[in-house]
Amino acid sequence: MLKYKNIINKFKDKKILVVGDLILDQYIKGSVSRISPEAPVPVVLQNESFYTPGGSANVANNLSSLGADVIIVGKVGHDLEGGLLKRELKRRKITMDGVFTEVGGQTIVKTRIIAQHQQVVRVDREKALEDGPDPFKDKKIWPFVQKNIGDCDAVIISDYGKGMIDPAFVERISFVANQKNIPITVDPKLEKFKLYGKVSSITPNKKEAEAALVRVPEELRDALGVRSLKLNTTDDITRAGKAFLEYLDIESILITLGEQGMYLFERGKEPFLIATQAREVFDVSGAGDTVISVFTLALAAGATKRQAADIANYAAGVVVGKMGAVAVTKEELIEAMKH
Repeated sequence: MLKYKNIINKFKDKKILVVGDLILDQYIKGSVSRISPEAPVPVVLQNESFYTPGGSANVANNLSSLGADVIIVGKVGHDLEGGLLKRELKRRKITMDGVFTEVGGQTIVKTRIIAQHQQVVRVDREKALEDGPDPFKDKKIWPFVQKNIGDCDAVIISDYGKGMIDPAFVERISFVANQKNIPITVDPKLEKFKLYGKVSSITPNKKEAEAALVRVPEELRDALGVRSLKLNTTDDITRAGKAFLEYLDIESILITLGEQGMYLFERGKEPFLIATQAREVFDVSGAGDTVISVFTLALAAGATKRQAADIANYAAGVVVGKMGAVAVTKEELIEAMKH
């Protein structure tokens, strides 16, 4: 406990660069007492409505809540929602020099309607992005990353599949980070993990890992004894984790498994199972953001990957006991470890 507390106390001295898809989360909370006469759907009587940073902005929120110095990089649209997201970031004292406004762009918004502590429906607003080069990213975002990455203790790539993260962009970031010996971690969205290139660690959930396993060449799966494309047993998870390490040529992979906890795979070490620390689960939204935030921050603070994964697991146990994508505080994290 003392060793972990010392690691957490070093969080405030670390600077983390977060690159990814910025999202504004809106929450509408209320109660249901009747069904609509217009359609067989519940009528939610609104009690409150509020906004929080979502997507990679929630990763930055978690880091800031734990005392780290955060540089967030991404783009928003020239709209009301973009202004609201910037307001929420400013309230959390997150540096916004790397948040660029794209005229003609549209801020991504996720609206969750919640009644009696349960999500009734989610409404997403996003503009489909065309494949191909992104001049805005090349002219505005990449120069900023290139200028600031050298001052950071670690880099997080938070991919929500909304267009900010693509293989060429990741390759440029990882090339510079590796040259400067800066750890780089990825919370993936694409099932093609290979496209993320040479990074320090990747943190998929079970569903993402299963989708990516299909992409591993069949001959390699056979050579490593992978018998199933589903991660239903300890043996399935262990074989898949080892296959990913070999196929991706990365230092480690941390697979999050919900109520089953997490599995950490490192080169030259035995797989490490971390049992879940969640006491009561209200909402899993944002749990992945918390995991990669705390895992990366702990690594930057000098923790081993096992220690970092263990601390991240405690943090995830805290946030799933709350409603909505929320950040864990240093005090909550230490208190969770005491129990």
